[in-house]
Amino acid sequence: MNIRQRQEQTERETLSPFATLSAETKGRDVPTALCDFRTEFQRDRDKIIHAKAFRRLKHKTQVFITPEGDHYRTRLTHTLEVAQIARTIARALRLNEDLTEAIALGHDLGHTPFGHEGERTLDKICSFGFRHNEQSLRVVEVLENGKGLNLTKEVRDGIVNHTGSGHPSTPEGEIIQYADRIAYINHDIDDAIRGGIIAETAIPAICVSRLGETHSERIDTLVRDVIHTSMDKPHITMSAPVAEAMQSLRNFMFDTVYIGSEAKKEEKKAGDVVQKLYGFFTENYDELPAAAKETTDGRERQIIDYIAGMTDTYAMHVYKENFLPKGWYR
Repeated sequence: MNIRQRQEQTERETLSPFATLSAETKGRDVPTALCDFRTEFQRDRDKIIHAKAFRRLKHKTQVFITPEGDHYRTRLTHTLEVAQIARTIARALRLNEDLTEAIALGHDLGHTPFGHEGERTLDKICSFGFRHNEQSLRVVEVLENGKGLNLTKEVRDGIVNHTGSGHPSTPEGEIIQYADRIAYINHDIDDAIRGGIIAETAIPAICVSRLGETHSERIDTLVRDVIHTSMDKPHITMSAPVAEAMQSLRNFMFDTVYIGSEAKKEEKKAGDVVQKLYGFFTENYDELPAAAKETTDGRERQIIDYIAGMTDTYAMHVYKENFLPKGWYR
C-alpha cells in the first residue's frame, strides 16, 4: 500500500461508524488521478488554502469594517477559529478531521466586502438574490481559477449547507454549523469589548452561569457540550440548556452589537459603496475587468461575482477611482 492507502486503512480501523471515510467519497465532477500520499479530503483542504479567494479573506470585514486595531478579527481569522473548533470536535467524536477542516476553511469564501452589510445589499439589488453560502459554493465550483477547484461532493455539500435552510449530508458538515456559531458569537463579543461597544458585565446572567465568565470558558463549555451530547450518535447536536444559553448570547449580540451599535454606524456607507459599484458596472459594463467576464452566466451575474469577490480595501479603491474627483497635478 502507498501512504494514502495506509491512511485510508487507518480511517477504517479507527474512525467512528458514523464518520465519512475518505476512500468512500462520492467523488469529484471531473475525475482525477488519486494522490499517492494525500487522501481526497486532504487534497481539498490544500486546494482551498492555496486559493486566491482564501487569501482575500484577510481583508474582509467580520464585524468591524476595515478595523485599524491589530487584534480585531477579519473573515480570515474567523475562518481559522472555526476550523480549530471544528477539528477539536471532529477528533473527539472520531469523525473525519480532514473533511471537517476542508469545509471549515471553505465555508466563507463567498463572503462579500463589508461583511453581512455587503451581503444584504447585494441580496436587495440583485434580481436572483444573494446568499454568501451559495456564493462560497460558486467560488469553488466556478470562479476560482476560472474553472473552480473541482472539490469532492462532501466538501461542497458542507460549504453550501453550513448556514441557511439546508442540512449537511455528513456529520462533519453538521459540525461546521455549530463551530461557525460558537466561533463568531464568542469572538465578536471579544472584539466588541475591546472596541468599547459593550462591557463584559453586560453579558446576560443565564449565559454567564451556564457557559462561563470568560471567552475561553464559554468556548470550552460549548465545545464540550457538543462533544458529550453527540457522542456515539449519527448526528451532531447540543443539549437544550446550553443551546438555550447560546441562543440568548446570540440575541444579546444582535441587540447590542450587530444592529445599530457604534460599531455599525458606518454600515450604511458601506452598503452605499456596494450599491453604487453595482450601478456603475451595470451602466458601464465595458469597465468590468476581462477576467470577470469569463463566465457565461450573464452580465448581472458577472458583476455580482466581481463585487462579491472584492476585499473591503479594494471595494473602496474602485469606488474612489470611479466616484471621487482626482486632483490635478503637473
